[in-house]
Amino acid sequence: MEEKKDLRNYIRKQKSLCSPDQLAAMSETVVGSIMFGGQWGVASTILLYYPLADEVDVRPLIHMAYQAGHRVLLPVVAGKELELRLYEGEESLRAGAYNIMEPVGSLFPQEEYDQIELAIIPGMAFDAMGHRLGRGKGYYDRLLPQLTAAYKIGVCYPFQFVSDVPSEEHDVRMNEVICG
Repeated sequence: MEEKKDLRNYIRKQKSLCSPDQLAAMSETVVGSIMFGGQWGVASTILLYYPLADEVDVRPLIHMAYQAGHRVLLPVVAGKELELRLYEGEESLRAGAYNIMEPVGSLFPQEEYDQIELAIIPGMAFDAMGHRLGRGKGYYDRLLPQLTAAYKIGVCYPFQFVSDVPSEEHDVRMNEVICG
């Protein structure tokens, strides 16, 4: 447990050394890598996330996928779980838990999670084996096992891609990690 806490603190320190412009430039690189990757072009139901200020900004992907007519899902904090809701444009967003913008659109039923073809997942740190370290609340740890059919891409800034993320047997690995 201490190992995870130390890694989170290290990542927070690295983020604090970057200007907003530097983080924005790194986000653009990550977004470009996703757009030109093979999975982006073939998925019709995509799980994304609305970023916190210190996370890779995937809002351009949300807008592009929505404009192209894809089914875009965003997570909403509901107690200790994440529920998935349909993104129905910027006007359908409201500030939710942790001041994260969340859609107020239709709930995406759990029994249809196998229709999610691509999931773009944030994290504090990732490694080459696809292990992910979250913020410590376990929201994605509870959601990821339900995304059985989705190709999971972890996204992070280059300094968040580390040699080894502490992991446990039950942790769901990413299929791919994009950090630039």
